[in-house]
Amino acid sequence: MKFMLLIYSAESSWTEEEREECMQESAAICRQLAEDGKFIDASPLHPVSMATSIRVRSGKRQITDGPFAETTEQLGGYYIIDVPTVEEAVEIAGSLPPAKKGIVEIRPIFALENLPPSPQSDAIKLQ
Repeated sequence: MKFMLLIYSAESSWTEEEREECMQESAAICRQLAEDGKFIDASPLHPVSMATSIRVRSGKRQITDGPFAETTEQLGGYYIIDVPTVEEAVEIAGSLPPAKKGIVEIRPIFALENLPPSPQSDAIKLQ
């Protein structure tokens, strides 16, 4: 089953050194997950100051600079994994460095049929 692990934390809670260490540790976890056949994708996100939010109301587009909600913890990145159980997803989420400073939300991915393949899924098959 595929799961998305959503990484939330306050952007201001990370020093540059901590952020770099987190990236290195996370990359090592991704490599191990890939070796185990459980890795699909992962990526940090740019700061919320670079976000653009779009709403369509009554057929009109409303575009706002910034995140869709003002919160103390922002979505900072994600992992997509393929593991047999939510318990294994919980184990992996608990091992991620961002879990020490923020929250890792685990969400099962709803599989849709008849979608075109993504270029990333093709690249993963080639590895």
